Amino acid sequence: MKTIIIAGGSGFLGSALETHLTALGFQVNILTRSPKRPNEIKWDGQSLGHWVQQLENAEAVINLTGKSINSRMTEENKKLIVSSRVDSTLCLGEAINACEKPPKTWINASGAAIYPSTLDTPMDEFSPETEQGFLEDVVRAWEKAFHTFSNPNTRKILLRINVVLGNDGGALPTLKQLTQYGLGGKQGSGKQLMSWIHLEDLVRIIEFLLANESLEGVFNICAPQPVTNKKFMATMRNTLHMPFGIPQPEFLLKLGSRLAGIDADLILKSRNVVPKRLLDNGFQFKYPEIEQALKNLFN
Repeated sequence: MKTIIIAGGSGFLGSALETHLTALGFQVNILTRSPKRPNEIKWDGQSLGHWVQQLENAEAVINLTGKSINSRMTEENKKLIVSSRVDSTLCLGEAINACEKPPKTWINASGAAIYPSTLDTPMDEFSPETEQGFLEDVVRAWEKAFHTFSNPNTRKILLRINVVLGNDGGALPTLKQLTQYGLGGKQGSGKQLMSWIHLEDLVRIIEFLLANESLEGVFNICAPQPVTNKKFMATMRNTLHMPFGIPQPEFLLKLGSRLAGIDADLILKSRNVVPKRLLDNGFQFKYPEIEQALKNLFN
């Protein structure tokens, strides 16, 4: 049985990926700080240890480690958001090079915040990476860590993941609750674009990349059709059968974000990102449109 190692596999994305890969017949082992199950191995995400043996001759190692960006933006949390991503990535790169028979593939999570905020120009994997800000700097540091090691015997893939829609984590449960409370109107101008991906398509993409051994490098992880915030919230209301939703003006969002200590850019910046390389290489999305995705998740 082929083995896949998931670092950060106990979270929202990792749990879904473990279930999917196990159903495909893989032995999935999880690197975690607090092991509780037989297939969970202790690591600290910072230093080499006995866990490195798990990487020997593995089919793949997939790194999803990182403190949630939906956190209060205190200086301490900012440092943890960066270090949890950078340290774990550097650690895995070093571990892979220490293996006699390294993993065939290393897939590492990243983010799409690195692309410019734009309303009219779609951002693909070849677009300029010029956006400035804290989250953008996080992505740069994360990807720099990934490229620090050459890992010549391991295929390397970088996933620039956009907003993941699923019922068990991420932004969707909160947005669903707001909509049901009548607060599901447009946020800010409502014109800002949002690139998104259904959780089921995300795990299918990873399956696709594992199976197609010629593919490597950067891939945008999002559905083919970004939507405006206004359309997304309207679709939320329609799917949940809510007849109205109170809009949230930009100044209120910024004030609320400041009081809550979170980054308003998560809502207000336009993420017009498209999955050019996935489409060019023949990946078929199960949920290419937001109406399909939300109907599946809510109904």
